[in-house]
Amino acid sequence: MITYIIRRLVMTVPILFGISVVSFAIMMMAPGQPAIIDADPTISPEAREAQIERLGLDDPLPVQYGRWLSNMVSGEFGNSYISGTPVSTLIAQRLPNTLILMAASAFLAILLAIPIGIISAVRQYTKTDYTITLFSFAGVAIPNFWFGLLLIMFLSVQLGWFPVGGIQTIGGEASIMDRLHHLFLPALVLATADMAGLTRYTRTSMLEVKSQDYIRTARAKGFKESRVIYKHALRNALLPLITIFGLMLPTFIGGSVVIEQIFSWPGIGQLFMSSVFQRDYPVIMILTMFSAVLVVIGNLIADILYAIVDPRIEY
Repeated sequence: MITYIIRRLVMTVPILFGISVVSFAIMMMAPGQPAIIDADPTISPEAREAQIERLGLDDPLPVQYGRWLSNMVSGEFGNSYISGTPVSTLIAQRLPNTLILMAASAFLAILLAIPIGIISAVRQYTKTDYTITLFSFAGVAIPNFWFGLLLIMFLSVQLGWFPVGGIQTIGGEASIMDRLHHLFLPALVLATADMAGLTRYTRTSMLEVKSQDYIRTARAKGFKESRVIYKHALRNALLPLITIFGLMLPTFIGGSVVIEQIFSWPGIGQLFMSSVFQRDYPVIMILTMFSAVLVVIGNLIADILYAIVDPRIEY
């Protein structure tokens, strides 16, 4: 296992290098300039050119990439073009908020989806199964941003049950309950699509396992149905779901970009959106690479968990 992990980590180096090349090229070839260059409409052409030269944007693309790569490898992420703040500081300020949102969303998705999927499989072709299937398809089909706006309009604006956005009450005490109150809606919206898909995967996996001979043997021995389902069937049904857990990580990362913007959640996603609008290249590149690293780590964790759950699997 250790050899496999080391081999996978070594393989990530060329993968991340390729991602950085493609991302940097796309970003630099996109139309527009950093907002700081055009912030003053009265700026003279000479001052504008001096600003471009100061940022190094007049150098050839390979030179700019080589400079960025050299700085990143040495641990120097650069400063934001807009605020002048070190990129590492911006990420350190916002990363905990995004991790909290992602963890809460994953917790909700797993906590609700797996039991609901099991119920749907156990009660196959009943009204309960059809109802769960209907809501699962609706959860996959409904766009997260629309669902989030809908919840804000009804639960926040009309009913006043939840805050419209933010991470805590302005001017209020930063208590845990207040944070959870602000966290619930964005976490629920972010978890919706993954929860719906995970429910369907759980149902399908459980139906396949239920037809196996060892399940019939367990029933023939007189075991309670709950023991048959949760001890014998569920453990094996979780095997294909572990891969899905690893693939959920990039979904949460991509979804947080939109959800944080809608709910004014001060995290990495909101920082990424504002950086894209302002063409803040140093921040965009570091956040892109950070997301790529998380995706690679998520897939590696999925492979490791696969071997832990099923001892028959060896790498």
